[in-house]
Amino acid sequence: MGEDMQDLIERYGVALVFVNVLALSLGLPVPAMPTLILVGAGIALHADPAWPALFGVLAVSVSASLLGDTAWFYAGRRYGGRTLQSLCRLSLSRDSCMKQTERVYGRFGIRVLAVAKFVPGLSMVAVPLSGAMQAGLPRFLRYDGLGAALWATVGLALGVIFARQVEGLLVALSQLGVGAGLLVLAGLALYVGYRWWRRRALFRMLESARIDPPTLDALMRTEVAPAVLDIRAPGFRDIDPFVIPGAVFADERRLEEITSRFPRERKIVIYCACPDEVSAAWLARQLRLRGYGDVLPLRGGIDAWRAAGLPVEAIGGTAEVADGALAAGR
Repeated sequence: MGEDMQDLIERYGVALVFVNVLALSLGLPVPAMPTLILVGAGIALHADPAWPALFGVLAVSVSASLLGDTAWFYAGRRYGGRTLQSLCRLSLSRDSCMKQTERVYGRFGIRVLAVAKFVPGLSMVAVPLSGAMQAGLPRFLRYDGLGAALWATVGLALGVIFARQVEGLLVALSQLGVGAGLLVLAGLALYVGYRWWRRRALFRMLESARIDPPTLDALMRTEVAPAVLDIRAPGFRDIDPFVIPGAVFADERRLEEITSRFPRERKIVIYCACPDEVSAAWLARQLRLRGYGDVLPLRGGIDAWRAAGLPVEAIGGTAEVADGALAAGR
């Protein structure tokens, strides 16, 4: 691996792991797994015995991860859905990051933290979501610590197993000099550019028209009121257990169920908990493709509805109305 690289790992390896993992857990787009692999390889090649050093790096990695995650846990507990939406606005996959995490969390609960760090984007939202769901701190630390330990162990183990290959790769990169750094930067730029292009393509495809809360409120007072669909994931409804009066719960993945219950001539308004109403806009487009002529997302969702001073109802009371509305084919 070379004397310079060995010297750097011996001097700064532990500090680099701490800073890198902490930055990642705080939400910065800096991958930490390569650092763990590199440090694991350096220890395997040059530390004798290697196990004490590996356990030390593992402890540092878990501590850094818990430090950053606990900050987001308390942010989720204090600010709830606003924290989740802010995180998804920063994500290159904002169309799915909140929705998918809510569904996974709704199925497995806080136990999902044990594997969340292995799934891109899942940990970023699952950590504050556990705070918003009012999970106990000891339980959070137990599962999040387990997940951090498993994740860091995999990274260090890969470094130990493939130490010779890592060394060969570093030697090859060192021969490239400045070109190696440019190559890495080019690869990162291509990845970010591809994800950005995919997101822009999604936005161009989605419905751009919106309806504002006051306009919807006025329409709901007419004889032919629109059907209002609440497509927030169940986990988010637990965080914010209120709905727009008369809203019907729906799952955008079950298009056939929606089309079988709502006539195509009916005006439909959809709201979600996603940044820029992405899920609502997606469903609006799908319904338009199936012959619905008047389908609009609600601008700002239920938060904008509240901000306009309009009333909401507790989910317990609305659920009975919603069931009856579905049966009547609203």
